[in-house]
Order: sequence, then C-alpha cells, then structure tokens
Amino acid sequence: MQVQKYSDLNNKIILVTGGSRGIGKALCQALAINGAHVVFNYRGDVQKANELKQHFESLGGKATALPFDVTDSTKAKQELEAFSKEFGAISGLVNNAGISKDQLVLKLKEEDVSAILDTNLKSAIMLTSILSRGFLRAPSVSVVNISSVVGLMGNASQVAYSASKAGLLGLTKSFAKEMGSREVRCNAVCPGFIQTDMTEALDDKVKEAYLTEIPLNRFGKVEEVANLVCFLLSSASSYITGEVIKIDGGLYI
Repeated sequence: MQVQKYSDLNNKIILVTGGSRGIGKALCQALAINGAHVVFNYRGDVQKANELKQHFESLGGKATALPFDVTDSTKAKQELEAFSKEFGAISGLVNNAGISKDQLVLKLKEEDVSAILDTNLKSAIMLTSILSRGFLRAPSVSVVNISSVVGLMGNASQVAYSASKAGLLGLTKSFAKEMGSREVRCNAVCPGFIQTDMTEALDDKVKEAYLTEIPLNRFGKVEEVANLVCFLLSSASSYITGEVIKIDGGLYI
C-alpha cells in the first residue's frame, strides 16, 4: 500500500467510523502508517475488533476500538467521552460508516429508508455534534465526510442512499461555516466506483455500463481514497474547508 506521509498526522487522534472494511479499513491502515492514533467503532465482534486493533498497530500507529453502533448516539457519546478523558480530545473525524439498500422507488420500504438515513446521515450529524465541544480544545481539527458521487448526480434505484449522501454535503458546508472561525475545518469526499465489497455486489452489467462512462476507464482503489482523506486530515490542506471533492475517475464531469 503506497501511502503519502504527513508528519503532523503522527500521534493525531482520529476517529474513523466503519473502519472494519472497504474505504474505512484502508484509511485506518494509511493513518496507522502515518503514526496516528486510530479510533474505530465496532459492533459485537470483540475478537475481530482486537484483531483489527493489532493489525493497525503493527503498521506503526496506535489504535483503540470502541464498542458502539453509529446509530446509537447515547452509547457513542458515553464511549467517546470516556476515551477523551483518558487519551485527550479527538482532533480528526471521518464519517465513513454507510449502508445501501438499493430498491426501486415504487417498492421502497419505510424501515429501509430509516436505516439508510440513520446510518449514513443522522449518525454523522450526531457524532460531529458530540465531538464538537472537544474540537474547540483540540489543535488542527479536520472533519471529513465520506459522501458519494451519487449524492451529486443521483442514481436510479438509490433514492434513499443518494438523498443520505447529498445530506452529508449540507452538513459539510454548514459545519464548515459555523466552525471556521474556531479553525475547525470540514470537507466532503465523493468517491465514484471504488473497488469495495459494496461495489462488488453490483450486477456485472451495471458495472460494465458505468465503466464505459468513466474517462479513466477503470474503477478506483480504496488506497486512492485513503490518500485523499489523509491529505484533508493533515495541515497540508489547512486552507481548504467546505469543499466537496470528487474522486471518480471523471464519471461526473
């Protein structure tokens, strides 16, 4: 894994939600290689969480696994407050956790819409709010919201998913405006088709159709997204806030 190094990420405490797989895992690995203190949440499987913790630490950083579901803001607040008392204020947040339940709008189920919005959007709003007071005491704070190119362009059979990802853009811009005077930055990243478990589950014909629309004629790699997010978390991007950055090979130009 080729990782761009940023010296100020060393020992920086960064929470990454959904860090057990896909883009989130690649980001945790990249941050660990940079020497950061990676904090990630998990649900239930303590053994897997400990294995991930050991893996991230083997790459050179520190790691802490916190047991909470992103949709449970009460539990998340308890765990994060306890963590901060022991280790200090979190100065980086990546709202990456997300789910997709693709369905034609005529067949949408209310429970699926609620699950998507709760996981993809509401959790990001609440975690950002929970950590915001600590951000005022932390140095060089940067928040990165992992949206999606479909949050910009929309997509058939992804009404709820697209809406949740579009909502993250509103969160990004509003939080950037509200907290900019306190030197707290917030940006959004919109991946296109990246090689993850979620995209692998798509029908081959769907993937082939999108590939013809991508000028670079390939799907992206999780490492490429991770490197972009590391840049936004570092002081190398210190004058960038409120931005929405596509990483989609030119899919949506």
